[in-house]
Amino acid sequence: MLFNLLAPLAEESAVFNLFRYLTFRSGGAVMTALVISFIMGPRTIRWLKKKQREGQPIRQDGPESHLITKQGTPTMGGVLILFALALSTLLWADLRNGYVWVVLFVTVGFGLVGFFDDFLKLTRRSSRGLPSRTKFLAQLLVGLLASIAIARLTRSEIATSIALPFVKNLLLELTVWGFVPWSVFVMTAWSNAVNLTDGLDGLAIVPTMFAAGCFAFIAYVVGNTVFAEYLQLHYVAGTGELAVFCGALVGAGLGFLWFNAPPAMVFMGDTGSLSVGGALGAMSVITKHELVLVIIGGLFVLETVSVIVQVASFKMTGKRVFRMAPLHHHYEKKGWAEPTVVIRFWIIAAILALAGLATLKLR
Repeated sequence: MLFNLLAPLAEESAVFNLFRYLTFRSGGAVMTALVISFIMGPRTIRWLKKKQREGQPIRQDGPESHLITKQGTPTMGGVLILFALALSTLLWADLRNGYVWVVLFVTVGFGLVGFFDDFLKLTRRSSRGLPSRTKFLAQLLVGLLASIAIARLTRSEIATSIALPFVKNLLLELTVWGFVPWSVFVMTAWSNAVNLTDGLDGLAIVPTMFAAGCFAFIAYVVGNTVFAEYLQLHYVAGTGELAVFCGALVGAGLGFLWFNAPPAMVFMGDTGSLSVGGALGAMSVITKHELVLVIIGGLFVLETVSVIVQVASFKMTGKRVFRMAPLHHHYEKKGWAEPTVVIRFWIIAAILALAGLATLKLR
């Protein structure tokens, strides 16, 4: 909004010229989302505690320590992330850019699915919320609408193609009929991957910030003809504006981490995990870096694979590969302290994020 209001005044004053720069507006989005989170955080937590009283239902089959340390902690803290993220994006982004609205739609849409899931868990006092089929269908619907919009917005010969890391010229053409299902899968998969990772204090939000920071850079260079040509990336017009959204996500994540750091004052719940995961998936689809996100967000992939392997192994052999899935609970069961698991997983996430960024030059 500030760009649309103030950038046209650049000819009258050099100060307003700042609003033309993506880097300035992305930095502004980070700080705005952070300040909003700091201001609204205590009020949001007090309101959630008042409404929930007993806090998030704790899984009875989880680590025993959780029944004591996490009892009474409110959930649905994702509303704080969504509010700071959406408001900051609307304030600093170019609202004429269709990609911004698509990513906001995905974020809020998945967030609403998570909100109803959290609400049912609280009202039923159970770790089971929305029926799996209902939840999945709702995610597919949001992803489908967003995928169709992305296909229509992308004015490029690679609109319905997949770009491959480490290869500069090879594209996999899917056509519209293949691109839409692929995009729906990517958004839904990442939404659920972040959701599976969100099991310990601060575990999911920090890797999310790493990924958002990486995609702020990716969106910026992919949307710039000069940088895209230099790095031998496929140029996609208009994606640069997503750097503002990514900046807002980093700021909202930092603000939320202040209250979610061990011992957490609030959990993000499905409201937060589904929404930020869907946002990462949507950004990867728009920038044509879906496969690079697999590297950058490798921690989420590991957590998801651990669940798949555990379920498959138990169904086929009756034996479990891990003491408990997702993977972070396996290490808790082995005796690792929660902060140890969280910090070591953060280190892994940082290494994978840097490895993913390195692929931009290895073409």
